[in-house]
Amino acid sequence: MNWFDGLLAPIMTVVAWIMVQFHSLFEGLGLDPAGGAAWALSIVGLVIVMRILLIPLFFKQIKASRGMQMLAPEMQAIQKKYKGKTDPASREAMSRETMELYRKHGTNPFASCLPILLQSPIFFALFRVLIQLPQIASGEVDPIGPMTPALAAQAEAATIFGAPLSGTFTQSGDNWHIKIVTVVLIIAMSATTFLTQRQLTMKNMPPAALQGPMAQQQKVLLYVLPLVFAFSGVNFPIGVLIYWTTTNLWSMGQQFYTIRRMPAPGSQAEKALLERKARRAAAKGITLEEPTNGTTAVIEEKPRGQREQPKRKDRAKSARPAGATPAQTPVGDGKATKGSGDDADPDDGPTKPPTKSKK
Repeated sequence: MNWFDGLLAPIMTVVAWIMVQFHSLFEGLGLDPAGGAAWALSIVGLVIVMRILLIPLFFKQIKASRGMQMLAPEMQAIQKKYKGKTDPASREAMSRETMELYRKHGTNPFASCLPILLQSPIFFALFRVLIQLPQIASGEVDPIGPMTPALAAQAEAATIFGAPLSGTFTQSGDNWHIKIVTVVLIIAMSATTFLTQRQLTMKNMPPAALQGPMAQQQKVLLYVLPLVFAFSGVNFPIGVLIYWTTTNLWSMGQQFYTIRRMPAPGSQAEKALLERKARRAAAKGITLEEPTNGTTAVIEEKPRGQREQPKRKDRAKSARPAGATPAQTPVGDGKATKGSGDDADPDDGPTKPPTKSKK
C-alpha cells in the first residue's frame, strides 16, 4: 500500500461499506447480486448518501455565491480604483479593502467550493476501490472493509452493456463495449457539468454580477471545466463516471429547486418567481404591488363584502337650517343665543343704555 492509499484508507473503508450495504439491499429486492445493475445502483446509493450529508454545506455554498454576486459592483469599484497601480503599497491596500469587503458581506470565494472540495476525497477513494477490485479478488491486496475477495470478484465480473465497472477507456484494449460506455458517460458527465454551472451563473445572478473580471473568469470556467472532465475522463473507471454523472444530476436538481424557490435578488430567476406569484395572485383576485427594491412584492388584498361605514357628521352643522348664520343656530334647548354688538339679533329691539342710579 502506497502513502496515498494509506491516507485514503479510512474513506475507502467507508465507501466500500456503503456500497456493500446498498448491494445487499438490492439483492434483497430481487436483483442479481452478480449483475451490473445491483453494483451500479450501489454507486448511485453512495452518491445519495454523500449528497444528503453535504446538504448543510450546499446551503452555505448558495449563501456564499449570493454574497459574491451582491458584492460584485463594490469589487469592480475597488479594481477600478487600483487599476494600473502595481506598487506594493497599492497592492496591499487593494488586498486589505477586498478582505474587508468579504468580511462585510460575510462571504469569501472559497466557501462556494466547499462541496466540491469535500467530495474530492470520496471521488478518489471510490477510484482506488474500483481500481483495486481485481487485486482484492485475487488476494494480492487486503480486503477493504467489508469488501471481501468474494464480493470483489462479483463486482469485478459485473458489467453494464458488456463493460465492467472497473474498466477504463485507456486500458480497454479491443473491448469496444468499454469504449462506447465510457464515451457515453464522459459526454453525459461533461454535459451535466456545463448545464449545472450555466444554470447557476446565467439564471441566478443579477446583471451587475455578469460584468467585470470575475464574471469573465466564471464564463471561462463554464467552458473549461467540461473540457477538463472530458479529457481526464478517459482515465476514470466506469464506476467513477457513474458516480460523477449521478452527482451532477443531483446538483442540477438541487440547484433548480433552490433557484426556483429562493432566487438571488435582481436575477432572472427572481423576475420569473415574481411573475409566477403575480399570475397566481391575479387568479385569486389579489393585487400585487410592484416591488421597488427588487427583492419582495407587497400583496394588497381588499376585504370582500364589507360595506363602508358612514362617517358621523358634526351635530351642530347637521342641525343648522339652510341660510342661517352661526348666531341663529339653536344650541342645547333650542333657544337662540344672543350675541352682543354686531352679532345681536335685530328682532330683539334696540339695546337699552345702562340706567344711572339716583343719589
